[in-house]
Amino acid sequence: MEFHVETVRKKNSAMVRVTGEVDMYTSPGLRDTLVPFFDKKVDAIVVDLSEVSFMDSSGIATLVEGLQWSRKNDRQFILAGLGETVFNALSLTKLDHVFTIHENAARAFEAITRNPMKEE
Repeated sequence: MEFHVETVRKKNSAMVRVTGEVDMYTSPGLRDTLVPFFDKKVDAIVVDLSEVSFMDSSGIATLVEGLQWSRKNDRQFILAGLGETVFNALSLTKLDHVFTIHENAARAFEAITRNPMKEE
């Protein structure tokens, strides 16, 4: 599965959809997608990982960086749609108790925007 990242903006929130493997070669691409949102007036970022087939420590480090940004700026950083492989990677490092995790991205996005998700 080829690595791909796309974003959807709604009001002061963003969803980042990730597809493929997130490893030391592709995690910089994920980081490059996330960083601009850290500088803008974005109250919450939902990272949809439902199409991620593998994630190594560099991918986890990128997610931790997003979590650190959110806490520093009193913002939300939510992971959604974790498959078994990604959940196991987070669980092994005990990060499944640190991140806010939702079952799927649409529900996570609805919870933070209080409106059904649609692209603007």
